[in-house]
Amino acid sequence: MQIQDLPYPDPGVPDVRSGPRFLWWLGRNQLGGQFKSLAWGLLHFLAVSALPFCVGLAVQSVVDHSGTRLALTGALMAVCGACIALGELMLHRTAVTNWITAAARVQQLLARRTALLGSALTRRVAAGEVVAVSTGDVERIGWFVEGVSRFSAAAVTVVVVCVALVVYQPALGVIVAVGVPVLAVAVLPLLPRATRRADVQREKAGRATELASDTVAGLRVLRGIGGEELFLDRYRRASQEVRRAAVRSARMWSAISAIQVLLPGLLMIAVVWRGVQLARDGRIAVGELVTVYSAVMLLTYPLRHFEEIAMAYSFSRPAAKRAARVLSLERAMDSGGSRAAEAPGGDLYDPVTGLLAPEGRFTAVVCGDPDAAGLLAERLGGHASQQGETARAEGGPRSTSVVLGGVPLDELPLECARTAVLVQDKDPVLLSGSLRELLDVPASGLVSAEAALSAAQCGDVLDALTQGSLDTEDPMDARVTERGRSLSGGQRQRLALARSLITDPEVLVLDEPTSAVDSHTEARIADGVRSLRAGRTTVVLTSSPLLLDHADRVVLIHEGEVVAVGVHRELVHSEPRYRAVVTRETEEEAAAEVADRTALGAVTVDDEAVLDGVLEEIEETA
Repeated sequence: MQIQDLPYPDPGVPDVRSGPRFLWWLGRNQLGGQFKSLAWGLLHFLAVSALPFCVGLAVQSVVDHSGTRLALTGALMAVCGACIALGELMLHRTAVTNWITAAARVQQLLARRTALLGSALTRRVAAGEVVAVSTGDVERIGWFVEGVSRFSAAAVTVVVVCVALVVYQPALGVIVAVGVPVLAVAVLPLLPRATRRADVQREKAGRATELASDTVAGLRVLRGIGGEELFLDRYRRASQEVRRAAVRSARMWSAISAIQVLLPGLLMIAVVWRGVQLARDGRIAVGELVTVYSAVMLLTYPLRHFEEIAMAYSFSRPAAKRAARVLSLERAMDSGGSRAAEAPGGDLYDPVTGLLAPEGRFTAVVCGDPDAAGLLAERLGGHASQQGETARAEGGPRSTSVVLGGVPLDELPLECARTAVLVQDKDPVLLSGSLRELLDVPASGLVSAEAALSAAQCGDVLDALTQGSLDTEDPMDARVTERGRSLSGGQRQRLALARSLITDPEVLVLDEPTSAVDSHTEARIADGVRSLRAGRTTVVLTSSPLLLDHADRVVLIHEGEVVAVGVHRELVHSEPRYRAVVTRETEEEAAAEVADRTALGAVTVDDEAVLDGVLEEIEETA
């Protein structure tokens, strides 16, 4: 795989049983690139290691006054220099290719897993950890994959040089052959401690990243309540913890580096001392002494890759462990499905609550609990609820699936289920880019961007985007900042609603789509959505009277089940629990109404029981 061939047609199925197994899986999937890098690395390192022998031959040629051998040695050194340059160039190219392709594979795997899990991902893994895995951890994993080939070439070179020295000059070669393995393993006792310190640093950095991510995401709210300084102090403390952990880790690695410099120096002193003695006794020639000395000096170059691979592994192992943890997460329902990939049509029914949304109708759902409404919206889209995810993680049974046209959604392939039912949650995300790119989503083609923007009442949003992009006259080319931070909450909501309307799914589920807009705009949005979605199934979870009044059918869900069905104007007068949620009726107002009805003799035993339930709900909410 070359860089120009990315992305991978299929990144494969990773081994996520542990971090080391994941790294081993990555290496096995890049054997071709690793062997190329190893070959060029051997050419480079062996050419570097051949220079001492060339220098020794040149010195001995001068001592022996042999011009022919000196010329041949010079030619051999020129060949070695060319091999060093070519090997280094190609080693860098192939090693970096291994790095980038490995990182790209991990990125693709993470993106695929994120798309598969959907909203369940952030419920089971902190958002900061996901960010850390997809950015810094991916780079560290790529670093280790790149370093493996360099280390392998360096290790083979060290073995070859030691054997060559033993053959070339046994008296000194034995010292080198014994001393080099000692150099290689001398730092091993320090590696576990260095790895633990690196793990602590990565853990603290992940927590700091998570805190920063959450703070930035809620910056508007923090400014509104004056909590900026509080969270800034928290981040300062977290940042200082990261700094202290990084310093402790750096001290350990500096000690390892010092040992990597000190021990080769001691080995060189021992070789020179013994070599001088042998030269005085006439047992070795001057050229041989120079050769062995130069070889020991140049061995420090490949030996440094032992330190690099140890450092790369210590940093990549926890990174791979975190990546494997994210990649090991599974959906509560099978993404492949057991039915053919055909989008069904018909009524939408939730057996858990008893909610029925007739085909082609505008159904509004009222829940007293916003969290329950969010879980219901996810379940209507075929996404497992938090309870279902927990039960699956604990080995329990799956939750009952929502049925569309008589077909359970969890029996459909994931892509087919998502095409049939689209869910827009109460906090949709806007990606950065032009408005045209934002609205360029998979769609039926029956709803134009202009119609969707008009139905979502985005006229003032287009004006604001145009004014913010002075070099753009067409609003569709105006830039939308990341998460739409330059827009108000209501403007972001309306753009997200327009994006959902363009897709024109068979069933559209909206969770509080107008909670941040004013009442006049909300009334126009309700009328626009009803008109644009005529003949399509639309489910809106809301407590807004303006939206409820435009619905063909209103369903009240209390304590997890349907307790009333009708239209808004009827339910307001006949259902106290519905009225308490929609009109935000207080406990005193409810009691006064009951007193009035009691005085008129209009309160029945059932009414009193219903009222007791309403009062309990109001008290719990308060």
